[in-house]
Amino acid sequence: MMFSLKVILVLAWHLLPEVKTSMVKLNNNGYEGIVIAINPSVPEDEKLTQNIKEMLTEASTYLFYATKQRVYFKNVSILIPMTWKSKSEYLMPKQESYDQADVIVADPHPKYGNDPYTLQYGQCGEKGQYIHFTPSFLLTNNSSIYGPRGRVFVHEWAHLRWGVFDEYNVDRPFYFSRKNTIEATRCSTPITGMNVVFNECKGGSCITRPCRRDSQTGLYEAKCTFIPDKSQTARDSIMFMQNLDSVVEFCTAKTHNTEAPNLQNKMCNHRSTWDVISESPDFQNATPMAGTNLSLRPTFALLRSRQRVVCLVLDKSGSMAAEDGLGLSRLIRMNQAAEIYLIQIIEKGSMVGMVTFDSYATIQTNLIKIIDDSAYLNITAKLPGDANGGTSICNGLKKGFQAITNSNQSTSGSEIVLLTDGEDSGISSCFEEVKQSGAIIHTIALGPSAAKELETLSNMTGGHRFFAYKDINGLIDAFSRISSRSGSIAQQPLQLESKALNVIRNEWVNGTVPVDSTVGNDTFFVVTWTIKKPEIILRDPRGKIYETFDFKEDKLNIQSARLLIPGIAETGSWTYSLHNKYVNSQLLTVTVTTRARSPTTLPVIATAHMSQNTAHYPSPMIVYARVSQGFLPVLGVNVTAIIENEGGNQVTLELWDNGVGADTVKNDGIYSRYFTDYNGNGRYSLKVHAQARKNIARLSLKHRNKALYTPGYVENGKIILNPPRPEVAEDVAEAKVGDFSRLTSGGSFTVSGAPPNGNQTPVFPPGTIADLEAKFKGDLIQLSWTASGNVLDKGKANSYIIRISKCFLDLQKDFHNATLVNTSNLIPKEAGSTEHFEFKPESFKIENGTQIYVAIQTVTEANVTSEVSNIAQATKFILPQQSSAPALCTSTSALSLTVFGFAVILSLF
Repeated sequence: MMFSLKVILVLAWHLLPEVKTSMVKLNNNGYEGIVIAINPSVPEDEKLTQNIKEMLTEASTYLFYATKQRVYFKNVSILIPMTWKSKSEYLMPKQESYDQADVIVADPHPKYGNDPYTLQYGQCGEKGQYIHFTPSFLLTNNSSIYGPRGRVFVHEWAHLRWGVFDEYNVDRPFYFSRKNTIEATRCSTPITGMNVVFNECKGGSCITRPCRRDSQTGLYEAKCTFIPDKSQTARDSIMFMQNLDSVVEFCTAKTHNTEAPNLQNKMCNHRSTWDVISESPDFQNATPMAGTNLSLRPTFALLRSRQRVVCLVLDKSGSMAAEDGLGLSRLIRMNQAAEIYLIQIIEKGSMVGMVTFDSYATIQTNLIKIIDDSAYLNITAKLPGDANGGTSICNGLKKGFQAITNSNQSTSGSEIVLLTDGEDSGISSCFEEVKQSGAIIHTIALGPSAAKELETLSNMTGGHRFFAYKDINGLIDAFSRISSRSGSIAQQPLQLESKALNVIRNEWVNGTVPVDSTVGNDTFFVVTWTIKKPEIILRDPRGKIYETFDFKEDKLNIQSARLLIPGIAETGSWTYSLHNKYVNSQLLTVTVTTRARSPTTLPVIATAHMSQNTAHYPSPMIVYARVSQGFLPVLGVNVTAIIENEGGNQVTLELWDNGVGADTVKNDGIYSRYFTDYNGNGRYSLKVHAQARKNIARLSLKHRNKALYTPGYVENGKIILNPPRPEVAEDVAEAKVGDFSRLTSGGSFTVSGAPPNGNQTPVFPPGTIADLEAKFKGDLIQLSWTASGNVLDKGKANSYIIRISKCFLDLQKDFHNATLVNTSNLIPKEAGSTEHFEFKPESFKIENGTQIYVAIQTVTEANVTSEVSNIAQATKFILPQQSSAPALCTSTSALSLTVFGFAVILSLF
């Protein structure tokens, strides 16, 4: 008997907490804690903050009525960068930061436009990452293009908060309806307008003509554009064109256009935006508000960022003396990583202190401003040399707070980096003090016995959480991830390499590290060893050689040596060779860090995280990695995730950006994959390596989930155009990115309920196919799709079930009773492969205009089936011999134009 596990997947995705630490809470129908952060590179402009306030004030009322009087914006914090002058009305931030903000205000890529958009790559109903507005959008009147800014904010808020998607599709702007008419991709269908092709625009006017049909598809030609009527009666939908005056609602089940080939239908199984929104936890207890004197105006607080304050709180208890099985104690590994953090990672100008603890805690240094080498040395000299005593994490945290206040700094907004390997049953006793401090606590759990409550400290304060054990470089990777939260890209450290090599006696090992053209400043090569310093040879791309004596050995006896490359490191491949001269094998590691080439250079950056912080078996998780240059996605990158559990078992996953399985959208620079290989309970760590080789990586200028750029309106039968959208040169649109390497930690997550030793029965179904395409070729229907796999997006399935119908609803509502296609000769390929199949629909009479709908399921050997795929449409189209004949005879409300054969003159403004 075939069965599906949709319920397991749905519960898993909706019951587990989100990873991104947003401070937004819904309290008595009002959203509190919204953070809007301005990037440090944005010039100071009071008009910017004023317009933000006006936008949110307008958005609050619009949101209230769009949600049927359920929610509004209650209070908002605007985070001002340090680059702006200090003012008396600016308050000090607590845990608000640029990298955790709900909305960021930053310049786009210099060649890209000002479309507001939301970085959103989760599943239907999952929260997005952030909304991005440019200063130009906020300072320029764009209401004719996007509508009032308050309406635009609500459009983006629906992406961010409720996980709904756009109801237009710039790649497929038209489609065949069930009535065999050509429709614009939209919701709702009562929105009316005209379809035209713009020919030549000169001297304030444009010549247009009606759209012709494409001889291959039967749809309108590629240049055809839909121009909406300015005056509408349709009240929905905000996720299509919020700029229309009449549009004040989201599409409901009654008004939703289930046919439109847009992302909302694809991602949410043809459900309306309001159906998805109303199932959000926000609406479970938000009953409609009554009354006419409601105050919907939000309050605002202006917060100004300050210099970074960090205190290391490091465990030196007796258990830290234990060896890691590879020849070094945990204490030495901690000191190696902490030294790298202090010398190579922490930004200049930061204030840093250090506390060590066992049963008691000691302030080793109060805050020291990092301005030169002597400042680093003052702190690194105090790293602990021995380990003994018990473990009192609360004592360590309290001393950390004291080290901060001793230096006349507030704990509010300061950061604590807490590292421990010990158990401590008393952590909860200081939870309240931690909350009151306003500090951000990053936790690093070292080894399998670290206190289980550590993650609670990170979760309650918005800090990062890490786990390291058998991965010898895990601590270095964790420390390297704890960088500035200010949004200043130029200061952000980047890891190019983090590799451990087990080298036998008298053996040489070699490796290469690409230094790309976006980085090279403050570049360090670090080598560590377990027993004896190896011979080191490093060669730059021009052949210059650095040898062992060039690498500076630390004075702390922590078995590491580093080389700072003078000036800007040469672009190209750097080659290193390590020679183990010791009589036995030993473990050597190589770590390379760098920063942006210059303050004006946008470096390629990789970030990673899991879809949840916790998982209960059986529930799949998703690994996400984002590779970008500035705000632009980088495509064509080889991205690999390494996931390790407490027993040291590692799983390696190749992440994909192909728009199927766990990946929402193809070619958006978000690389993802399902993770199902649970091997016992406890903590797991995530590390991601992104590599671009052979000059195949490129930038993409496409942004999904954004407000639609409206080209113009029809008023009284006349088309009034908006200014044309800025065009991007082809060389910029497909700009190449040089070879690069990035390594980043994705933090840790915890698993419960998993069987030991990976002894799991197959419980996960095949992944759902989401990119099925269908078209007629003669009397045959040709299909193409991406193979999903045997277990979600892994392996090879056993067979496919393909069914067809002339009725869309037959497949959507009653797939199992639709007409079955013979697939006996169709053998599934490996997950991620492209599949092709063609067949003749014998059961149906095929003539000009015939529409056939197709859907597919994947089946495993155990007869577990996937969910039904997206529904593809194939339309039989034969172009009339008289191509100028009226082939588009439908009403204006159906968004089609009869071809009259004359040109239209349009006015521009």
